[in-house]
Amino acid sequence: MNRSNTTALTQPGAPMKVRNVSKRFGAFTALDDVSLDVAAGELVCLLGPSGCGKTTLLRCIAGLERQDSGVLYLGDRDVSDLAPQARDYGILFQSYALFPNLSVEANIAYGLAGSNRDVVRKRVGEMLDLVGLSGSEKKFPGQLSGGQQQRVALARALAPAPSLLLLDEPMSALDARVREHLCTELRQLQRQLGITTLMVTHNQDEAMLMADRIAVMNNGKVEQYATPQDIYDKPATPFVAEFVGQGNWLPFQRSSDSHANVGGMSMRLAAGAGQAASGRLFCRPEAISVNPLLHEENLFPARVREITFLGNRCRMSFELNQLPGHALTAEVGSQDLPRLGAQDIFVALPPESLQVFA
Repeated sequence: MNRSNTTALTQPGAPMKVRNVSKRFGAFTALDDVSLDVAAGELVCLLGPSGCGKTTLLRCIAGLERQDSGVLYLGDRDVSDLAPQARDYGILFQSYALFPNLSVEANIAYGLAGSNRDVVRKRVGEMLDLVGLSGSEKKFPGQLSGGQQQRVALARALAPAPSLLLLDEPMSALDARVREHLCTELRQLQRQLGITTLMVTHNQDEAMLMADRIAVMNNGKVEQYATPQDIYDKPATPFVAEFVGQGNWLPFQRSSDSHANVGGMSMRLAAGAGQAASGRLFCRPEAISVNPLLHEENLFPARVREITFLGNRCRMSFELNQLPGHALTAEVGSQDLPRLGAQDIFVALPPESLQVFA
């Protein structure tokens, strides 16, 4: 994509506020008192499983659904009751929703109806240059690849220079390699334009790659709203811990402020791990050290159950000797396999990697 002079192609992004929004479909509560702030120029991902409420929230913001209660602000304007066309946003749908019988230039110009013909022609040329499709004006959507169609749909959404961009799972129809490439390009373009963006996805890799902040949703509520790093390293709830990335769970009983009893093993906990007296300890697979070269805390004998080769790393399933039948997972570099030896190993669960959930 050509990013020269892109800052002149859209107005500065406006902050968005969602205040206590609820939406019900009959007896089903799709949104339950949701509040959210998106800063000007920020890209926020709504992440969660199917049915969690993320698409309903985006549709309420767009005016395509009417919330039962709550208020929506774009900048200083209350847009809660405005018609969709009066809300000053561009939207890119999962299906792209291009008109198959219109050319690329006519698709992009669709949102510019009423403007001077020369202004429209100039704007379409700017948008095609922006998304790297100059020369494709006369083509039809059926003559383009999926990635090219997505770029045309993005150009159409940006053509009216909106202060808010809404993305509804825009990468889901693309294969993995094209998806990753376009995620990176879209993120770079969004930063360059400074347009406030709200993106719906169920793909955690997309959210981690693109977002300034992620709102993890479940059952119509936001369970955690934080940076990708905090979502991954410091999940606020068991749902967030399980939904984002891989994890291990160990049953525990607190034996002191700084120690927990797990199957007869005493594990030291770091300050800030959590205050629950009992429940489950959570640990990411990559935090576990296998046969560490130096002595580490929380070092225990274990037995390997299975090793899965994943290219530059291996996923190891194992059981702690004092907790048989309870499978755990560690990830190690492929180059470390020769030194791991036989089925009997030692594993270290660093105190700072353990998080307590009641």
